Amino acid sequence: MSYPKIPLAQQVIQLCHAKNVHHVVISPGSRNAPLTIGFSAHPTIKTYSMVDERCAAFLALGMAQQLQKPVAVVCTSGSALLNYYPAIAEAYYSNIPLIVISADRPKHLIDIGDGQTIRQENVFEKHVLFSANLKQDLNKNVELFSQEIDIPSFGLDKILTLDKKRLNTNEKLINTAINIATAHKGPVHINVPFAEPLYETQNEFSEDVSVIAPEVQLKSIDTLAFKTFVETWNKSKKRLVLVGVNLPNAIDQRYLDFFGDNEATVVFTESTSNMHHANFFPNIDQIIAPLTEVELTELQPDVLLTLGGLIVSKKIKNFLRHYKPKAHYHLGDGKGLDTFFCLKHYFKHNENTFFEAFFKESTMVKSNYQHKWLSVKSNRLIKHKSYLKTIPFSDFKAFETLLNHIPSQTILHLSNSSTIRYIQLFSSNSTISQFCNRGTSGIDGSTSTAIGHAIISNKQNILITGDLSFFYDSNGLWNNYIPNNFRIIVINNSGGGIFRILPGKKNTENFETYFETKHNLTADHLCKMHNIKYTSAFNVTSLNTELETFFLETDQPALLEIFTPREVNDVVLIDYFKYLSQK
Repeated sequence: MSYPKIPLAQQVIQLCHAKNVHHVVISPGSRNAPLTIGFSAHPTIKTYSMVDERCAAFLALGMAQQLQKPVAVVCTSGSALLNYYPAIAEAYYSNIPLIVISADRPKHLIDIGDGQTIRQENVFEKHVLFSANLKQDLNKNVELFSQEIDIPSFGLDKILTLDKKRLNTNEKLINTAINIATAHKGPVHINVPFAEPLYETQNEFSEDVSVIAPEVQLKSIDTLAFKTFVETWNKSKKRLVLVGVNLPNAIDQRYLDFFGDNEATVVFTESTSNMHHANFFPNIDQIIAPLTEVELTELQPDVLLTLGGLIVSKKIKNFLRHYKPKAHYHLGDGKGLDTFFCLKHYFKHNENTFFEAFFKESTMVKSNYQHKWLSVKSNRLIKHKSYLKTIPFSDFKAFETLLNHIPSQTILHLSNSSTIRYIQLFSSNSTISQFCNRGTSGIDGSTSTAIGHAIISNKQNILITGDLSFFYDSNGLWNNYIPNNFRIIVINNSGGGIFRILPGKKNTENFETYFETKHNLTADHLCKMHNIKYTSAFNVTSLNTELETFFLETDQPALLEIFTPREVNDVVLIDYFKYLSQK
């Protein structure tokens, strides 16, 4: 084995290994050579090479989300690091453990005009849980110090003692960063300065490291807040539970059944909630959009309990902001956000532990709240199916056709903007796990994130994405790790279709150029370049034909591009909600 001679690089690598960071995504560079050499040589750490740092960070994010363990990304100095920022922000708001390790120039070379240098220390401080700004290596510090100060040789003993303390500080910083990423589920940044020479190696590690175990803090439930919540819940006849992004099987089904079988409770679930019950309401916008003021008042809850991460539906946000519950409580170990401006308390706890205590105290009340809205749900579904029989081929029709063919027991990834919103209009197969980068809701890393999942997962992973999102993240295909069973479905409506739906769009000057970004691109040549099997569809007949075999086992990944009519899609969707509103 060849390991780096630089002690600081050895510390980072050994502590990552000791703390079970077994997957590292590396982008090429020279300043990060000590880390690249060490990580790639380590027998129990699997490394991946990805040129585009933005894609590399999203790839690692997808891996970490699938593993529910930290994954590291490593880059060289300078602007390379800044390309990590979109994925870091997504990890921060989606509670995903991502360890960012950046190589840096020595401190005396910053801001003097040296090449490939920027101010890297604390560069992500607004969107990471911890920044570890490490100090330079022992020997180089001594050499630099003696050269700059020009002190006599007898002073070196003092310098060595001071710098050994620096190394101990580095150990603590590295330990702390990885511990925080693991325990608190979020991104951390470790900035590592290296002086040349960078490529010197040795056969084994010579640096001993101290492993600091994370502090386990078992937070007890706030007794007063819990008592108030239970009292509020028990006296309420209109209880609304709203579930955002959530991992599959994170909450025990018996607790979900408790809510689903409670006549005073309505449970709204988004596609990414990965929660299912016959009495849940998975198509929120179908219910909310057509409601009159009288009906909205009837739906207004006495108490609101939110679970999971961020919410996609703007309609439910607007409803709960204008028809506020008397009390809003949030439960989970992520972030407790006051989304509806009426948050009473955030219970930062594991849901199963909390519910075990809560259900012992909760009581049933007589109510027609759930029954009334189940009746509305049933009527909406009838109209939904009726409308789909009348529409021409469009985005809406393509999604209906797709969801009839997605295999059970697969993992479905959704890009942002139109894709996730169309999916929310359909009921979900309970065996399919659904994911979407909803932390920042960007279109920038959907493909890379899905590939990261697929590399780790033992299931088939399928990505449904819009054309702009796909082309934007096309460098995510530039790697050697995409599994043969990975499938990409591109809905190509020749631009940003969501902008045709937003109010006021058609009166905007240069709308097609600056908002919709009209184009004539196809994925065909990208697939040839990256050895991905390419097929396409232009109508329901050709789409059904392609889907008959698209998910079958092949010797290469595959992409299906569905071309839909740009100027029809928005009309079909807008008319859908009008149709639901008809009495």
